[in-house]
Amino acid sequence: MIEEKEVKSGFHYFVMGWHLITQRGLRRFVVMPILLNVVLMIGLSWLFISQISGMIDWIMSFLPSWLDWLSSVMFIMSLVLILMGFYFSFTMLSGFIAAPFNGLLAEKVENMLTGESLADMTMIDFIKDIPRMLVREWQKLVYSLPIYIALFLLGFIPMLGQSVVPVLTFIFAAWMMAIQYCDYPFDNHKISFHTMRVKLKENRTQSLIFGGLISLCMFVPLVNLVVIPVAVCGATAMWVETYRKALYAQPSTKNSSNSTAVSTGVRTAQGKNIDLRNNQDIVSK
Repeated sequence: MIEEKEVKSGFHYFVMGWHLITQRGLRRFVVMPILLNVVLMIGLSWLFISQISGMIDWIMSFLPSWLDWLSSVMFIMSLVLILMGFYFSFTMLSGFIAAPFNGLLAEKVENMLTGESLADMTMIDFIKDIPRMLVREWQKLVYSLPIYIALFLLGFIPMLGQSVVPVLTFIFAAWMMAIQYCDYPFDNHKISFHTMRVKLKENRTQSLIFGGLISLCMFVPLVNLVVIPVAVCGATAMWVETYRKALYAQPSTKNSSNSTAVSTGVRTAQGKNIDLRNNQDIVSK
């Protein structure tokens, strides 16, 4: 069921992301992800443009002769599938390449919004933490890739592939955008990937609206280069206002010993127990 409050909040955090990237103190953390996206976009655009003719011919070769009357529809569908492949490739690669910088941006945004810092991290600590961040990106890929492949294959089914599948693909892409960018503030607090998905499902409409707006921006030239730091900022604001208080008691001081990052073992936070077992935090009433 669609809730009006969650629809409004989804738009709110998207707009808030655009506002936050202009704030003094955050701009320098926004520049590096944008530069990386520019380089990646140029490289992928060159690759797809140079190969698009061969890819269309390959996809069209799957159309049997008795369905030649669907060739025009299949041609359009081929373009859609190729664009989806471009979209998925850009999102996946930018996630891996920019993950450390996006995590740092999420930390700075949370500090600006709350006035509380995570544990102080030196450059060496930051570099040592990069492999863990990349493992997190791999978890997202393992979660999403089988579903994207299934939707891709369903796209070859006449009629179904031209009507229902594009809608399902967009909905899932919106869900993945919410997961992709909300993951940075959750991961900064060592919240497991599974628990993050459970929490986002509790506000499914908010997540889909926010992710859907990010997905639409990904298809707009130039805007798609800026929207990633926007998404990180908006998702961090969502974490602070929607999830942070529900998962953690507010620290009494602002030093690293009272960081909001979860520690090993069991911890009580506003009536909820967070039990870390095999790196899977279980949130219960």
